[in-house]
Amino acid sequence: MAKKKTTSSGDERLENIGTSLSKAELFIEKNKNIIAYVIGGIALVILGIWGYNHFIKAPKAQKASEEMFVAQIYYEMDSLDLALNGDGNNAGFLEILDNYRHTPSGNLAHYYVGMIYLKKNQFEDAIDELKKFDGKDDIIGPMATGCIGDAYMELDNKEEALKYYIKAYKSSENSFTTPMYLMRAAWVHEDLGEWDKALKLYEKIRDEYKKSYEGNEINKYIARAKANITNEK
Repeated sequence: MAKKKTTSSGDERLENIGTSLSKAELFIEKNKNIIAYVIGGIALVILGIWGYNHFIKAPKAQKASEEMFVAQIYYEMDSLDLALNGDGNNAGFLEILDNYRHTPSGNLAHYYVGMIYLKKNQFEDAIDELKKFDGKDDIIGPMATGCIGDAYMELDNKEEALKYYIKAYKSSENSFTTPMYLMRAAWVHEDLGEWDKALKLYEKIRDEYKKSYEGNEINKYIARAKANITNEK
């Protein structure tokens, strides 16, 4: 009897599935035009995105990279005005920003413009541009963040400078930018009279980055910090 009950239940389930399939078929038949429009619309969206990326975005990014090349050369030559504004025949970084803002080169132009403003002592403008730069690599990203700290130091805003130095050395661990911004953060701690915090950063450089440029003379900074801590007691 138990076996018979199971078979009956199985038949009932099959019947329910069959009913559901029939209802689905009826729904599709009834709404096939709407369904066709929806599927067609999705296909057009996908095709449009692919076309934009393939025929518009990629060529635009390539053109931006080519146009920025001369500005980069001027920047390396320290011809800052030509790098910023162009030479009449070739675009400067500001024009790259205007024409190619949403390309990788447009993003990188924020970094260059910010660095030029920093070198020209336009510190608030430098901060604005460097904050717009989206740097995800291990070197330029931390450097942009650290340079925001430099600009704040020039504006005598030590608390903000410290915040960006800390962010810079924490954002990527490497033997170049990490000890550089550990050192600068330690110097700010000194300026603020926070010798114990400065000492911890100096010791971190000694212990983890002793082969770096900053590590070469780190012992004298450690000694200075310890002496000032002793004098405060």
